[in-house]
Amino acid sequence: MEIPYVVTPRKDTGLFNSKIAIWLFLASEVMLFGGFFSAYVFLRLGADYPWPERTLPVLPGLINTFVLIFSSVTVVFAWASLKLRNWRNFQIYMGITVFCALIFMVLKGIEYNVKFNHQALRLKDYTVIEGHTAYEMENGKEALNHKGKKIEENIINLEAAKLTVNTTTHYKPWVEDLIAQAEHRKSKIVLSADISAVKKEGQSAEVIAKAGEPLSQGLLDKIKAIHLAARSHNAGYRTEALRAEWVKAHAANPGVSDWRIAKDVNIDVQALAPKLLTEISSASFNVEPPAKFHFKPRDVQEADGKSTLRDGTVIDGKLLDSPLVFHNLDAIDFQHLVMKAEEKGIDPIVAIENSWLIKNSPFAKEAWEWHQGEVAKMKEELIKGYGYGKDGKPKRVPTEKELYRIGWKELAKMGEEKHGIKLSGMDAIKEEFMGPNYKARNPDQAAGHAAEGHGNAKETFPHFSVPREQIGFAAKFSPAWNTYYAIYFTMTGLHGLHVIGGALVLAYYLFFGRKMYLENPEWLANRVEVGGLFWHFVDLVWIFVFPILYLM
Repeated sequence: MEIPYVVTPRKDTGLFNSKIAIWLFLASEVMLFGGFFSAYVFLRLGADYPWPERTLPVLPGLINTFVLIFSSVTVVFAWASLKLRNWRNFQIYMGITVFCALIFMVLKGIEYNVKFNHQALRLKDYTVIEGHTAYEMENGKEALNHKGKKIEENIINLEAAKLTVNTTTHYKPWVEDLIAQAEHRKSKIVLSADISAVKKEGQSAEVIAKAGEPLSQGLLDKIKAIHLAARSHNAGYRTEALRAEWVKAHAANPGVSDWRIAKDVNIDVQALAPKLLTEISSASFNVEPPAKFHFKPRDVQEADGKSTLRDGTVIDGKLLDSPLVFHNLDAIDFQHLVMKAEEKGIDPIVAIENSWLIKNSPFAKEAWEWHQGEVAKMKEELIKGYGYGKDGKPKRVPTEKELYRIGWKELAKMGEEKHGIKLSGMDAIKEEFMGPNYKARNPDQAAGHAAEGHGNAKETFPHFSVPREQIGFAAKFSPAWNTYYAIYFTMTGLHGLHVIGGALVLAYYLFFGRKMYLENPEWLANRVEVGGLFWHFVDLVWIFVFPILYLM
């Protein structure tokens, strides 16, 4: 049986089946992205930190906007070519549409790559520093980890002498990583003492692992199996004993609520001991000789002189010097510090001048003094351009971002004034896409003047080291950094998936639609029209995303 209205539209509505379907689908898409945009507005208005403004590179976003608009035009031309039965023109216009989608995703990929390779750091006084992290050095060379990769200097370094591994919550990849790091340092991780356990009720304890046995996942699995079996066995006796105690408590306290007598309900542990099996919740291992281990900051917590991984592994040893080293510091942001200072009634300028960064970084102090001069010029220009209001105050004043953030473009301008380092042509355009050109703007780094404080060194974006105790939070410009970037990656990522999906469908019509065209050109035209409607929606979403995320 032939399904009606697949190709021929209904006379009363003028619509065919797939066109109705795409409109229903787009209605659900409107609800999806409408929810995202609404959530963004409410989160931005209620943010408890300075919301990033005009943070994303405008030029690639602007180019992508025109690319999508142009592709919306060409997809209409492709549909019109089918209506006119001109296959060659259809190929040309649809090919341009698919190529535009490729350009869009390439530019978006470049933008994502820059974000995932850019480090952000919030100090404990809420000063924010941005840049690229350096790599750890050993004997004058970049150090390599056990995987042969360079070690980025945003890590926790520990000299471990002993490890206590949780037998149930340990994370297998981390255990394997600990073993590999120890081997890389020519150390061994071995069991500290014999582990004995009663495995069956009424039997004596037996040794299940001997001292000196190397750490392995197999050993932990064996201990874990014995531990879980013991817990299951013991739980039955504990539950039975606890039930008996509650019966006694209720008999002794008739009519009294459970919560009132709960503190008096206790199990006689000594009486149960002969029936219980040995539970082994953890196993201790020695590191022979003590070795240096690397950990990501988010994976380890320091407390009471011990370090604990997120899987419960406890590391005994001393914390080594673990500063976060910026290969190139390219932005300084005092907005969050100022917000906290104003909440306490402290003058923002005083708070900035007493911040750890200004007191410990000659470069930061110089940059802040230069920036204040630029802000003073800006205020004068705004007064000249807009004048004063009836209340005697300037009609226009610099924004919080202009007052308290020194971005890479501001630092580049300072470098141009101080060192005469100025880029032009393609290098300047490339910076709009890829971020600052560190090599060109730091010409003395190649000559060995990379460290901050070299006086005459030409460094627009200097090296800088932050002690671990001053770090409040550190992350790449990823969803982990703040809510803004979480929304940015969610919205642009979902939109990117729509671009890829739409492009694949249109590419299918381009490369595999010839047979359909020869059999029934109107059917292919209808399909392209439906695909075009989806493509227009993708374009429309981006027209909202671009100003909200890039311009505001």
